[in-house]
Amino acid sequence: MIGNSKIGVIILAAGASSRLGHPKQLVEFKGKTLLQHIIDVVESLDFDSRILVLGAKADDIKKRINSRNFRVVYNENWEEGMGTSISKGISEPLKLQDDLDHMLILLSDQPFVDKEKIKKLIKVHLESDKPATFSEYAGEVGVPAIFSKELFSELQNLKKDQGAKKLILNDKIKFQTVKFEAGNFDVDTAEDVELLKQMEEE
Repeated sequence: MIGNSKIGVIILAAGASSRLGHPKQLVEFKGKTLLQHIIDVVESLDFDSRILVLGAKADDIKKRINSRNFRVVYNENWEEGMGTSISKGISEPLKLQDDLDHMLILLSDQPFVDKEKIKKLIKVHLESDKPATFSEYAGEVGVPAIFSKELFSELQNLKKDQGAKKLILNDKIKFQTVKFEAGNFDVDTAEDVELLKQMEEE
């Protein structure tokens, strides 16, 4: 429990990394894989539910990580898009406990997400009356993002190829943002991996 709220967390790590050619979840930065980094960050906070959604290369990825206290679930429909992984990630913890107040969504390829940034996102969210709080970077809005329970059904019903950002296009849904400029760096291509190596050496 964080504050007086029960918060679950979902790490989305089901994609095939088709542009990169090998699992970006397993790209290494500062001595650990990107996926292990975000798992370890989450483990430093007191979440009530932890879900890791795998899909492509799931067996290979599981062998290379320590999933710690996460419940690992397999999205058999990962090829159909991120919306299927979000739906799976939201549905799984609600089968076990239906009293979660909020759900945090993270990706496996944002190396500059850390404990303090997640704590700030949660703090802003809990102190507001808006049902969604997104990160904002490079003029874009995205994840990490946290959602209150009134939006759980919306997340479960995202179309297959839609991400959580789709919710910002709904005029009925009020949201706010927290600045996270380094959040726009993720790993999609070989050039991104090379840039990440250069950053590691700085």
